[in-house]
Amino acid sequence: MKTYLVVITILLSACGQVKKETVGKETEKVIQDSNYNPEARLQELGITLDAPSAPVANYVNAVRTGNLIFLAGKGPRTAQGELVTGKLGAGMTVEQGYKAARLAGITQLAVLKAELGNLDRVKRIVKVLGMVNATPDFADQPEVVNGFSDLMVEVFGDRGKHARAAVGMGSLPRNIAVEVEMIVEVTEAE
Repeated sequence: MKTYLVVITILLSACGQVKKETVGKETEKVIQDSNYNPEARLQELGITLDAPSAPVANYVNAVRTGNLIFLAGKGPRTAQGELVTGKLGAGMTVEQGYKAARLAGITQLAVLKAELGNLDRVKRIVKVLGMVNATPDFADQPEVVNGFSDLMVEVFGDRGKHARAAVGMGSLPRNIAVEVEMIVEVTEAE
């Protein structure tokens, strides 16, 4: 229903039948949600964000352009800092992959917090690319990457819902099970 409303609003707006102020006010209502507190939500979930590791090659963890932050791909790390390795379809289960994708999400949240100072500045998780280290016949990439997507919604609520691709890869760096990159819309610092 919401999808149809958005499409109709866009079409009517193009015809000059909807005022831009209406769309702007609806957007502002989402931004000014008084219950929005991802930092508190992390505490409720028992998630601690460690300082992200520095890149080991000639790239950076994140690049900001305007109100968008593009985060480099990150893999899953345990609480002890060890990489989660393995191949889906060859000894690693979907459940293990889901947990690995969730850990990759925690790693990305640490990078995002380091860039922003406070996750309350996240306006929307826009786009996610989840890459799954898998055998050629493995076909449950979406179920694996749900570990990442579910975490984003747990932390950011509706703002965590995003466009996404979940794809299989023949291999990933250091044999990590999952790698995820994302694009995030943010607000200016107050």
